[in-house]
Amino acid sequence: MVLQYITDHKGHKSAVQLPMNDWLKIQKELKELERLRDKKAFFGDLKDSVEEVKLAKEGKVKLQSSKDFLNEL
Repeated sequence: MVLQYITDHKGHKSAVQLPMNDWLKIQKELKELERLRDKKAFFGDLKDSVEEVKLAKEGKVKLQSSKDFLNEL
């Protein structure tokens, strides 16, 4: 990856330029990382939900009603 830096009059870097193909590759990789993060969060939430139902079946927690759940949305 070839980067070019834009500097101010004191030589401090203020911006970066890179080839368009590199930028497109970075964007694609970021989208994939976001998809994986969302998938991980989904399965984490699903695991928590299953655990909550298990605890409810054991009488250790009380689940909210579907009406209350829908009102939160």
